[in-house]
Amino acid sequence: MTARRGRAASPRRPAPPFPVLAVFLAPALLLYSVFVVYPLFSALQYSLFDWAGTARGAFVGLDNFVGLFTTFPLDEQLLRAFGHNVVFFLGTMMIQNTLGLTFAVLLHRRRITRRLFQTLYTLPYLVSPLVVGYLWVLMLRPQFGLLNALFEAVGLDALSQPWLGQPDTALPVVILINAWQWVGFPMLLFGAALGAIPEEYDAAARVDGASPWQAFSRVTLPLLTPTIGTVTVLTFIGSFNLFALAYAVGGSQGAPGGSLDVLGLVFYRTAFEGGVNAIGTSSALAVLMFVFIFGVAVVANRYLRRKEAELT
Repeated sequence: MTARRGRAASPRRPAPPFPVLAVFLAPALLLYSVFVVYPLFSALQYSLFDWAGTARGAFVGLDNFVGLFTTFPLDEQLLRAFGHNVVFFLGTMMIQNTLGLTFAVLLHRRRITRRLFQTLYTLPYLVSPLVVGYLWVLMLRPQFGLLNALFEAVGLDALSQPWLGQPDTALPVVILINAWQWVGFPMLLFGAALGAIPEEYDAAARVDGASPWQAFSRVTLPLLTPTIGTVTVLTFIGSFNLFALAYAVGGSQGAPGGSLDVLGLVFYRTAFEGGVNAIGTSSALAVLMFVFIFGVAVVANRYLRRKEAELT
């Protein structure tokens, strides 16, 4: 007991000197500056000028930003794509993250097969979204797709339809595909958070007469609030950066009928099919997307942290 107290009371190790920290942090800082900071400032600079192809013209200030909302058809496409990103975010929160929490709770007390199932659930998000999108397009083909063939084999011919060829079903199906690919990510985060909660809390709730659901909803779930906030913010960022999966399924136009058009696809079309001033307009859109995503993420993070402080 004395030795244990002595170790607990021992002073903390001093921080390494600044030159040592600088040596180890310099490579990461260099990569971050080259691939993140520099492109951001370059996009901001490009958005303030008029462009004739790759030749920079006169300084136009905020004209490129104004043109995003006043030039047809870009103004309509932006509003439609923004709405699709919002729907995608809400659908992902309800399906992907709810399933991730459910799987994490179910696997939390499984000592033998937990690692196996965690590996199986996380394998899909190691695959490129482009590859995942193309594979699901093949499986959902109305003529020879696997899903429709299964429906026909069990006598459910009425459910056999072109799932990705109808505007009413294309976006919900893409949300489900995305949830299938990424459900392992929130599952791992929730699983780690559950592992950090002392089992005594649940045992005390059971002793007080709480049912398993009451113990989870009134004890465990509030303690998961920090992780829920983190997952929510990361889901928001990922949903509004959606591009590869939507491109693989619906192409650059977000087919069918623009039902899969998202902000990432609008940026792609503006940059590569936007005409003479493509660099200026697409850079303005990129800056606008960054400001919106970063701003909402910061505000949401502060709000969630304040709610966490109220629970402690």
